[in-house]
Amino acid sequence: MEVVAAAVGALVTSTGELLCSCVCSKINITVNLQSNLVALEKEMKCLMDRRKEVKHETEIAEKVGNEIRAQVVTWLEDAEKLQLRVNPIQEEMVYNENTSACFLNCSKRYKASKEVEEILQEIKRLLDVGSFSSGVAYSTRVPRAVEHIPGPSIKSQKTASRKFDETMSALYDNRFQRIGIWGLGGIGKTTLVKNLNNELKTASTQPFGIVIWATVSKNLDIKNVQIQIAQRLNLKLKMVDNMQRMANQLYQRLEKEERFLLILDDVWEKIDLNILGVPQPEVHKGCKILLTSRRMEVCRSMMTDIEVKMEVLNDEEAWQLFSQNAGDVAHLKDIKPYAEAIARECCGLPLAIIILGAAMRRKTKIELWDHALKELQRSMPSVGGIEDEVYKPLKWSYDSLQGNNIKECFLYCSLFPEDFSIEVSELVQHWLAEGLIDEQQNYVDSVNKGIALIENLKDSCLLEDGTNAESVKMHDVVRDVAIWITSSFEDGHKSFVRSGTGLSKISVGEFSNSFKRVSFMCNKITRLPDCVIQCSEASTLLLQGNWLLETVPERFLQGFEVLRVLNLGETCIKSLPLSLLQLSDLRALILRSCFSLEELPPLGGLSRLQILDLTATRIREIPRGMEDLSNLRQLGLSHTRRLKTIQTGIISRLSCLEFLDTTRSKFRFRMKGEEQDGQATFDELRYLDRLLILSITFKRIPCFRFEDLSWINRLRGFKIFMGTTVYPIVTTYDKRVIISGLDLSQESIGQLWGIANYLVLENCSGLNKMLKDLVINSVGCFVGLKSLTVERSTSSNLRTVGECSAHSDLLPNLEQLHLYALADLESISDLASLLGLRFDRLILIEVRDCYNMRCLLSCGDFICTLPNLEVIKVSSCPVLDELFSYDSGQNMAPNPIVPNLQILELKDLPELKTLCRHKETWPCLEQVDVIVCHRLRRLPLTEQNVGAIKEIRGESQWWDALEWDEDKTKSSLLPYFRPC
Repeated sequence: MEVVAAAVGALVTSTGELLCSCVCSKINITVNLQSNLVALEKEMKCLMDRRKEVKHETEIAEKVGNEIRAQVVTWLEDAEKLQLRVNPIQEEMVYNENTSACFLNCSKRYKASKEVEEILQEIKRLLDVGSFSSGVAYSTRVPRAVEHIPGPSIKSQKTASRKFDETMSALYDNRFQRIGIWGLGGIGKTTLVKNLNNELKTASTQPFGIVIWATVSKNLDIKNVQIQIAQRLNLKLKMVDNMQRMANQLYQRLEKEERFLLILDDVWEKIDLNILGVPQPEVHKGCKILLTSRRMEVCRSMMTDIEVKMEVLNDEEAWQLFSQNAGDVAHLKDIKPYAEAIARECCGLPLAIIILGAAMRRKTKIELWDHALKELQRSMPSVGGIEDEVYKPLKWSYDSLQGNNIKECFLYCSLFPEDFSIEVSELVQHWLAEGLIDEQQNYVDSVNKGIALIENLKDSCLLEDGTNAESVKMHDVVRDVAIWITSSFEDGHKSFVRSGTGLSKISVGEFSNSFKRVSFMCNKITRLPDCVIQCSEASTLLLQGNWLLETVPERFLQGFEVLRVLNLGETCIKSLPLSLLQLSDLRALILRSCFSLEELPPLGGLSRLQILDLTATRIREIPRGMEDLSNLRQLGLSHTRRLKTIQTGIISRLSCLEFLDTTRSKFRFRMKGEEQDGQATFDELRYLDRLLILSITFKRIPCFRFEDLSWINRLRGFKIFMGTTVYPIVTTYDKRVIISGLDLSQESIGQLWGIANYLVLENCSGLNKMLKDLVINSVGCFVGLKSLTVERSTSSNLRTVGECSAHSDLLPNLEQLHLYALADLESISDLASLLGLRFDRLILIEVRDCYNMRCLLSCGDFICTLPNLEVIKVSSCPVLDELFSYDSGQNMAPNPIVPNLQILELKDLPELKTLCRHKETWPCLEQVDVIVCHRLRRLPLTEQNVGAIKEIRGESQWWDALEWDEDKTKSSLLPYFRPC
């Protein structure tokens, strides 16, 4: 018992001591609450002061590009969390002080006191570790993925935004490694790319590890570009290092980047990526190059996969940008008409709009706006900033032109009116006569050289496409720059340009012997000065397009002593003065569309004349003395509907003649057996050894002799029109035969199939018999024929020809087939079967208005595939129900019938249901247009087409009704659908 009592006593004593110790500890904690709260307030202030210091240090470090240490970030987060714990406690303290209330009961007091002690310990820890003796950040060698580049936004500009979307799409497309953005200087290339760079910075998914921007500029300095790239990569390069060593370092560094984008802004010439030190995109698959340039040729030399051409702003966007820069003054009632006119003068060029708008800002006097507008219309850069900030930068494009006479050719274009579409053939004529193209070249080579120069100028954005495929024009601001450039030339090289300004008369006092070229074209001039003009150095005088001009005074031309080009076309002159004969240096006399011109003086004295264009004049006979024009190279007599006679022996004496056009002239060259006394015959033309291009009309199909076919075949190009043709004339230099309104069953045209590259049969009868005869009488195939057009020809049901069919392909090189308004044709297969056609090289099929056609083409053993077909256009065939049908008895391979088709246009085909077999896919389709084909429910497209397709156009209702094997096919193609 004693032992038990002792044990119990010891236990009680021990437990009591422990209990007392615990109670005392809690009492101390509870009693110390007030003092701890005071300490908390003091220590918390110290911590917040330190937190403020650390945040300030981190902000400074981030501004200079340093990276914040991880422990600092954690420390700031812990301090912020602690503050959130302390705030309620301090608020409770303030409340109790204000209400004189007892601060909590004993239990709550203990808990609060314990929490305060824990917070004090945490504050002590944070203050201890928050000294950061090594600093809050360290100098990082890893650059940010994208750096923001300041610049104006283009979000409000639909035109620029469209190009932005196009470029951004290319960036995300793995097919395009090299992307070129090109366009006129000041059109917004750099602004667009800055917007693109900044968009990448905010992208939720970053496609590149790093985006590098380098400005190249006109005078290429490889080392400077290398330094820009190195700085962006935080790579230290010593200036003393040679370019090769710098390139090696850059290459090694960029190789380590899994994906990067290099933006090269303002590129003027080819940059060798190897010399620069940038991996080739073909080798480094994660590398993409995006460049901006004024010249398409630079994009080509840099091997770009896609080029995005910038476009000028539309009128609404231009006005918005102008008024934004001009301010509220542009909206004032009396000033707004001038402001709108000035904005239009800029023709959508953003740089010019911005500079002009800023120059006119806060100017409230109408006189200033009126003066500015008139100066701009005269191409005079008197408005502040225009010369330095618009004209001079654009002149860099002119300065960079390389090659013989290309700068002169560019300046020559400024002689034509503002926004005027210049026919390429006319422009080349002028250049040739001016000596800007080598006179030793033949006609075809001269034209080709001219076209090459034009394409070079277009690639430099100094010329652009005109209103049709065979014309070009100048942007108005570019034209102003060209006029400004010529105005700065020394005497004897200046141009005097008053074209398209609405002039009704010419002031003699404006002329000067310092002018080299003079243009008054497209005005309302009624009379020319009847005096000797002081313009002795002028080589070009353009007066065409003055429809009210009726006479040329005798003395007017006497002052133009060295004139090489005289253009009086599209005027109402009835004759020319004898003083014309004093122009001994004249190379080109252009009188096209002088509908009242009936006679010319004898031209024999113009021994250097090379170009004589009498197209669409009223002359009844060719001018006397023409046989003495020994240097004449081009003679235009088309549409001379009153020309009755050309004396025999005259044409054959023009030994240098290379181009002759007599289409739609009343005069017709007689064939053998049709001769009339004293009239030129077709046989004379074969003595023109230099003749290269011939355009001629016959009333019926001539029977050419072997010697005729021989010399016709040696021509570089011809257009032979037969019958009552009204078929449009094209100016391409190939070999074309156009037969219109004749009975083909009565004529033998097999020889024409043999000499032509392009054959057109328009509104002819007897098609069936002609084709049958062709098959029966053919002794070989017609290898030269590349294009066949049959339009509005009766008897086109080729099934009635019977069992007659060719044993081999009569047109093995056929590339284009055009069939229009053939009422009896049921399928192209009928034509193919008759002529043995395999269509192995066919590129384009176009069918229109064939009202009985039910199937485009039947496929079987005869034709299994169209391997090179790229374009199908079918429209207005009301009973066509399938494009390609398949012989049911044939076991055909599953390969697509059109494996390379890129463009499919189907319009107004109300019965069309199917295009091909159910599971067939056309893998290369890029453009699909389906308009008013409501019964078509399937397209030969799958999800795999997304890589090639660019656009699908059709009605929304039709698109919604399409059937797909997989839902994801429709969803993947939906971004390419455009409702119409």
